[in-house]
Amino acid sequence: MKTVILGLSITSSWGNGHATTYRALVKALDARGHDVLFLERDVPWYANNRDLCPDRCGRIEIYRDLRDLHSRFRLEIREADLVIVGSFVPDGIQIGNWVIETARGITAFYDIDTPVTLSKLRRGKSEYISRDLIPRYRLYLSFTGGPLLRYIEQTLGSPMARPLYCSVDPELYFFCYCEPQWDLGYMGTYSYDRQPALDSLMLEPARQWTKGRMVVAGPQYPNQMQWPENVVHFEHLSPIRHRTFYNSQRFTLNITRRAMVRAGHSPSVRLFEAAACATPIISDWWCGLESFFTPGEEVLIARSAEDTLRYLRAIPESDRRAIGRRAQQRILAAHTADHRACELEQYVEEASGRG
Repeated sequence: MKTVILGLSITSSWGNGHATTYRALVKALDARGHDVLFLERDVPWYANNRDLCPDRCGRIEIYRDLRDLHSRFRLEIREADLVIVGSFVPDGIQIGNWVIETARGITAFYDIDTPVTLSKLRRGKSEYISRDLIPRYRLYLSFTGGPLLRYIEQTLGSPMARPLYCSVDPELYFFCYCEPQWDLGYMGTYSYDRQPALDSLMLEPARQWTKGRMVVAGPQYPNQMQWPENVVHFEHLSPIRHRTFYNSQRFTLNITRRAMVRAGHSPSVRLFEAAACATPIISDWWCGLESFFTPGEEVLIARSAEDTLRYLRAIPESDRRAIGRRAQQRILAAHTADHRACELEQYVEEASGRG
């Protein structure tokens, strides 16, 4: 296929989880012989934090504004077999209308933030997708699966809603033994609705277990944030350092945003990346988690500081490593970027009537 993707960012992972998802997917599509063009809006916060290593990520073009996009890439949009517009793209509604009016191939909306998007639509405040636009896209690709897909079709009028979960690139994320520096680590941009869980599942255990070594990596945390003395905070880690970060932890913590917990079936890309590194995961609970990992065998569920401390201090080393290996096998069998590329091909066949 000749594919054009208009996404939030592929060149910078600063403050967003979209970039690593797009990089893995584009790389997998490229490896399968597809011609992929990624179009990204030029904004200062990403321009100042580019961290893309040019490694089979298709063609990438930066556009200044809507006029620049229309004048330079109209023919690319018109001739593509598949055009994807992603969530949180600046001026996404205007771009979506233009793409649908211009493209001759399949048009798709890729929602990397489905529960957030639907919450915005209910309040009438979404700036990148509208209720009128959803039925006009031939395909709605969602980071969230489960019952929400039926809602998107039956209530919002999408002709075809399908899950396209996040994934992992196993060439970048894999187990590499090193002496653990941290007992527990967490990677995530600051979010007010994740902060109570971070405090309960990491910061409070750190206060109670002062010998424990813990680390948080992510931007936008308030300057007045008071970290326990045994918790180190890194403002930002570029993706090239993620594998080392995971392999330096005995356990890693996963925390899910409130909207994703309510919707269920919304795995984070950090879950798959950590699992690919065979790092045992301690996670909060959400509906559908068991369809990705078997609780107690491939992932550990924590609801309190006591749960976290029990895992950190009581699990034997051999059992700890076994949990990580089982999760790694599960992810490599079903959740690599190549799996997602295959699924996308199948959805396009179905949407075009050839499936």
